[in-house]
Amino acid sequence: MIRNVLICTTQVPFTTGGGESHVEGLRRALIEAGYNAEVTALPFKWYPPTEIMRGALAWRMLDLSAANGKSIDLVIGMKFPAYLVEHDRKVLWVMHQYRSAYNLWGTQFDDLSTYPEGPRIREWIHYCDGQFIPKAKKVFANSKHVAARLLSFNKIKSETLYHPPPRAESLFQGEQGDYVFYPSRLEPQKRQELLIEAAKYCRTPVKIVLAGNSARLDDYRALIRQHGVADKVELTGFVDESKLIELYANALAVCYLPFDEDYGYVTLEGMLCGKPVIVPTDGGGATEFVEDGSEGFVVAPEPQTLAAALDRIYEDKQKARSMGERGREKLLAMNITWQHVVDKIISSAN
Repeated sequence: MIRNVLICTTQVPFTTGGGESHVEGLRRALIEAGYNAEVTALPFKWYPPTEIMRGALAWRMLDLSAANGKSIDLVIGMKFPAYLVEHDRKVLWVMHQYRSAYNLWGTQFDDLSTYPEGPRIREWIHYCDGQFIPKAKKVFANSKHVAARLLSFNKIKSETLYHPPPRAESLFQGEQGDYVFYPSRLEPQKRQELLIEAAKYCRTPVKIVLAGNSARLDDYRALIRQHGVADKVELTGFVDESKLIELYANALAVCYLPFDEDYGYVTLEGMLCGKPVIVPTDGGGATEFVEDGSEGFVVAPEPQTLAAALDRIYEDKQKARSMGERGREKLLAMNITWQHVVDKIISSAN
């Protein structure tokens, strides 16, 4: 009988994001379903690359059969290298592997190949994943895209298991404004710079609102000045939760432009607000829910192409409203609930 559940993940100290929301959502859902659930996280350091090996070995050395006299009945592994931990009853729900050893290798976002020992560590990571992931009783992936990576790189089959975004219960459909909303921390892999440059190619007076924190806010302000779009692009920085929900609710559309994303809460949140969503062709999991021309637009990650999509939405607001409604109905019909997640994980462990 499963009673005590331990969720195993990694944590980069002093940072929070979608991964932490994912883990916390699962913990709460398990508790609401009547289980005793806790999270165990070890700090993760990826530089120099030998630290990756030390982190993985730390997880392999842990004895998680029991704690404080209580048996640990189920371990749920989430992130590399936490999912390498040993347990007789282990289920994996893979958010992503160590991406620099896989889909980001050799790209501008790769932080591994630049080290002399990078190729050797990459090979070691592939070996560990290939050896230890299949030992789980069941392997889930948090998107079709993550599942496809597991199959492509490691020949490991997994089942896609979606979960609702953290603020799903708070979102609502408001007015149809005149701005396109992009909520995300500002960093190179989210590619807000494409939307900033797109503003100068727009024929319509559509506005762009970028909400998110960054250590490089001044660089983005400089980019806005460089392209001469200060009258079109608003850079809000960090906004509190109530303001963020308001900006979602009253947007004309939502834009999300990450490179090869794992899942992509912004896409789902935009759809739940009844907004058309603009995503890139190379957006990975962020594109899974959007069919081009139906729930939004799937476009090449180029400023001119993005500008054309923004203009189309602004010029036909009735169509934009219809696309948003279609996206909302589509998502609500998919049964993306925490109860479904818990049922799937627990049943797979029995």
